Amino acid sequence: MAAVSNPPPDPPSDEDLSPGIPVIRIGLLAGEPIRLAGLTTVFEGSPEAGKPQLQPVIGTVDKLLADPELLYMVVDFNSSAEGLKTLEKVKRTRPEIRQIVIGPENDAELVLEAITAGARAYLDSSADPHTVRMAIDIVVSGSIWAPRKLLSRLIDRLLGVPGGGGGGVGALQLTARERQVLDLILLARSNREIAEELGIEERTVKAHVGRLMRKTGAENRIELSIRALSRRSAQAIPDGKEQNKG
Repeated sequence: MAAVSNPPPDPPSDEDLSPGIPVIRIGLLAGEPIRLAGLTTVFEGSPEAGKPQLQPVIGTVDKLLADPELLYMVVDFNSSAEGLKTLEKVKRTRPEIRQIVIGPENDAELVLEAITAGARAYLDSSADPHTVRMAIDIVVSGSIWAPRKLLSRLIDRLLGVPGGGGGGVGALQLTARERQVLDLILLARSNREIAEELGIEERTVKAHVGRLMRKTGAENRIELSIRALSRRSAQAIPDGKEQNKG
């Protein structure tokens, strides 16, 4: 008897979504029906209190890019050999779209390339639906998702590369406080943890992080870490006003 290929379940229609809850459309890009079926389970059930309803949208990359309401996309590297090319195409065509990557484990080089190509989150293939949903919620809120163990592996790898690579923070002047904040970012500390360690307010930490990103041209904390580690010769300059605050 011939095997029957079952298509992935249909995503919820507008009528299925809870009334009164904001709806955010998330593009799903995976080449295998079984992978798509697995990804759609992430969107089942009602969102937690205060979280938006996520509506999956399945289609080709061109179809998803043509959807003006689509501002987020999940790209599954495991079922496509064109993963990085897809990220670059999305970044080039619709740079406002925030991309979430699901890819192989223990591949620091791929993670680096995915971040450079525009990913705002990278999840291991072993991530469960709850973790995927959590990562999507964090990206939707405007933040970056990267498990600390993954970031730690990246930092260890980069620290072992003498001289580093391309652009970084080596040619920049950083204040003493910015240097302290940067050092703690490299240890994967959160803004709250940095604030507690330095004895300053969390909003002050956010301001420092924002200035570091502007100075380095980084789009997120992971890229900031990568650039900082690739050029570790930045020198702190005295800043009396900030030192008095500390």
